[in-house]
Amino acid sequence: MQKRENMLAAERRQYILNRLHRDGKVVAVELSADLELSEDTIRRDLRELAAAGLLQRVHGGALPASPATVPFSARQQQSTAAKLAIARAAAGLVRDGQVIILDGGTTTLLVAQNLPPDLHATIVTNSPPVASALAAYGAIEVIVVGGRLFKSSQVAIGAAAIETIKQIRADLCMLGVCSLHPEVGLSVPDSEEAYVKRAMIESSAEVAALVSAEKLGTAAPFVVAPISALTHLVTETGLPEPVLDDYRRLGLTIVQG
Repeated sequence: MQKRENMLAAERRQYILNRLHRDGKVVAVELSADLELSEDTIRRDLRELAAAGLLQRVHGGALPASPATVPFSARQQQSTAAKLAIARAAAGLVRDGQVIILDGGTTTLLVAQNLPPDLHATIVTNSPPVASALAAYGAIEVIVVGGRLFKSSQVAIGAAAIETIKQIRADLCMLGVCSLHPEVGLSVPDSEEAYVKRAMIESSAEVAALVSAEKLGTAAPFVVAPISALTHLVTETGLPEPVLDDYRRLGLTIVQG
């Protein structure tokens, strides 16, 4: 790898992305030393790559960006087999008589479509698509949280949604997850959605994050909660054990579908 001040910007940025893919993170001071360039130059490259949606800047460097930045309808076409397996595994956590908060998202919608047909439970959701799917279950009481519709994610957000959720004491919360990282925690692209998810976590005895492989080890701009706020990580099979060990060490129960 050439190391000179007049190195083309495109070459530098591709090198940064390659390092990010290989290591799962990049540190500005290390890149500066490796490329024999100023930290100002590296930070400028990181800003440009972040603006293009190719990474998420964090203090001192960058992490992989969340892949969940496309609209709900497009996300329904992504990782469909993995999401279905995760949803079925998550549905296995549900017990009769529970009060459950079911967040919005394409994977949580699949959970709603794959619950036991005779389940007796109360399910609270801020997602119109999830509420519609739950209407098919005769023994599930459905509580729909109102608020302003965040169209990209098909969920209700805002003060009204948060106030309603704060009055709930749930046994289990299942969260649709944009990004999960051992150091950053759970993060999302929208600040108001972050507030709603935080309220869901605080209102629940157990919290399961439903995460497909491409979202693990990534970060988004708005942090919802640290890993310690979660109790379960529900993900797909076949992931490298070292990846899962990072979350086990932080106290999460791993459930694979």
